[in-house]
Order: sequence, then structure tokens, then C-alpha cells
Amino acid sequence: MISYILAIITGILFLGADRFTKAVFKPLMFSEPKPFIKGIIDITVIPNRGGAWGVLSGKTFVLLGFTLVIMALLIVFLAKYAEKSKLMFWAVCLIISGGIGNMIDRISAGEVVDFLHFEFWPDFPVFNVADCAVCIGAGLLCLYFIIDSVKEIKEKKLKAEALRKNENGKN
Repeated sequence: MISYILAIITGILFLGADRFTKAVFKPLMFSEPKPFIKGIIDITVIPNRGGAWGVLSGKTFVLLGFTLVIMALLIVFLAKYAEKSKLMFWAVCLIISGGIGNMIDRISAGEVVDFLHFEFWPDFPVFNVADCAVCIGAGLLCLYFIIDSVKEIKEKKLKAEALRKNENGKN
């Protein structure tokens, strides 16, 4: 039970960090990137009217609709499988947290504030804390499905072996 509570608290902390950092950096529309962690991350404040990598730029209502559908599906998924896996619960909490963070921006301003940029990877898009939560959650969700698939394959092999042994014992 404590893991589920910690997942919810972590999601809330990510959302709080997202709201705080956007409030701090949004007014600072720099003309040039400012080093944050030298050689790793710089602060490059830009408005993003689209989704990831600027996809669907200017289509705020489409992005809001897409986000709401994904979040609704995740909530249904969570309600149905929450007790099956702590890892899956953590993943969904983080994705929902990040989705809420960016959705607040889209509703209030029609754009998302992005400000983090990998200095060592110049072509990588600028992102924010909510994007981090979504990506970490998506990575955990992928890990959950991989682990679940491996377990399922192992269980099928064990059942097949048991069936073979049972059939061989009858002969």
C-alpha cells in the first residue's frame, strides 16, 4: 500500500515542480540559452503551441482532446489493473501527472512552456518537467509490459512442460 501512496505523492510532486518551474522560467524569455548544468542542460525558454517536437502546432483543441482520451484510458487501465503491478501504477501516475501539467498550460495559455535543453544534444527538442514525467512513466510502462510478457512466456513453458510430463507418465 505504501508504494501506491508514494507513487501518487511522486506524481503530485512532479506536477508541483512542473508548475513551479514554468512559473519561474516563463517570464524569462531569453534571447540565448543560459547554462544550467554546464555541458549537460541549458535553459532555453520557448513557447510550444504543439505536442512533442511541435507536432500539431496550433491545434490546441486536438491536443487537449488527445490528452483527455489518453488520460481517461489510463485511468480505466489503472482501475482495472492497479493491484496487478506496482510498477504499472507508478508509470500511470507519472504519465497522468505530466499530462495534467501540460494540459493546464494548453488550457490557460494555448501553449506549453518548454525550457530544458540538452546542451550536448543540440538537435533534441526543448522540454519541461511534465515531459520528463510522461517520458519516465512511458519508460516504466514499457518495462512493465516487457516484464509481464516474459512472465507470461515462462508460465506457458512451465505449463507445456507439466503437460508433457503428465502425458509421458500416462504412457
